[in-house]
Amino acid sequence: MSTNIQIPSFTEAKNRRQKVRAAGMNPNYWYPVGYVGDVGVGEVTQVVFWGKRFALFRGNDGQLRAIEDRCAHRQLELSKGEVHGCQVVCPYHGWTFDGEGKLVDVPHELFEKPLPKLRLPDYAVRERYGLIWLFPGERERADQVAMPEIPEIEGANAWACVPVDFTWKAHHSMIIDNVSDFTHAYLHRKYEPFKNPKLTKVEVDDEASKVFVEYDTEVGAGKLYSHFIPREDADTGHMRLCYEYPHQWSNTDNWIKHWCLVLPIDERTTRAFFLFYYKQLKIPMLPVAIPRWLMTPILTVANRILMRPLLEEDGEAVEAEQEGYERHFDAPIAELNPAVHEFQRLTIAKWEEYLAERERQPNARRLPVMPSAPRQA
Repeated sequence: MSTNIQIPSFTEAKNRRQKVRAAGMNPNYWYPVGYVGDVGVGEVTQVVFWGKRFALFRGNDGQLRAIEDRCAHRQLELSKGEVHGCQVVCPYHGWTFDGEGKLVDVPHELFEKPLPKLRLPDYAVRERYGLIWLFPGERERADQVAMPEIPEIEGANAWACVPVDFTWKAHHSMIIDNVSDFTHAYLHRKYEPFKNPKLTKVEVDDEASKVFVEYDTEVGAGKLYSHFIPREDADTGHMRLCYEYPHQWSNTDNWIKHWCLVLPIDERTTRAFFLFYYKQLKIPMLPVAIPRWLMTPILTVANRILMRPLLEEDGEAVEAEQEGYERHFDAPIAELNPAVHEFQRLTIAKWEEYLAERERQPNARRLPVMPSAPRQA
């Protein structure tokens, strides 16, 4: 039975937990929205960032473009239309927009009027690491903001990496808390990707919008993991992690690394892309390295039988946490890990920074309007 109690919005929040669970993410960063192969030549699809819809399409020149997902005429979603050349066509009246959002053609009678001078906001798009990246904020800033740099998975000697992704019914801050807080080792007692963690360091770099965390822990302690890790070469007793807003990464002795790249879809839905990559793994039971050419097919299989089931445990946990928060948002805060406090503080600060900027620039055309209305519990 529903109640009349409303979950606090960001401005109504009374404590840190309520604020972080209502905070959006600053759109003036690069976010992954899919895989390069998801959008073929002549195809258009919809992607969503914090309630804002974008029409993402690939022209016949092979280039991706992104504009606001609405026709300026009757507001239908352009992502339900077609791509003609390097332009997208509304399915209703055939109004056609180019990659910069400019109306370029109306195929029906204009009733002796000139072609309307209409233009939709356009957004920067890039393709890198096998992913499609969108800059959902101000178009002019895109070239000034660095995207995650992962040099190990580029070039002739690239480490093997097979991304895996999930869409979870949970707020983005819950996922950041989960991937950087190793006190939940109990959840993974079946697979034991890490074991006996002890927090040894929390370091905050506010200027760079980063929170560094270090743990002494047994990395890859599980029965399946342990057979593949060359422990005689890699120090797997320590891991360094970083919440590098808005994403997260980890590093084990420059041997095992990963990124968790988040796409906040709305207040309770997040898509998470996980990129695990390895300098080298060994053949089980033998002190012999797996050939580089064989690493990708092995990781593809490992994702199916190990990484995906492991991460699904995290997904079930954060979705349950979301439901629990919606029922008990006013319960006392009982968080013990100081690292989690810093993750949440950074998320809140970056959202406040964005809101303050919007207040100073109320008419900035390309600043998305973020949903903030509270929902009923």
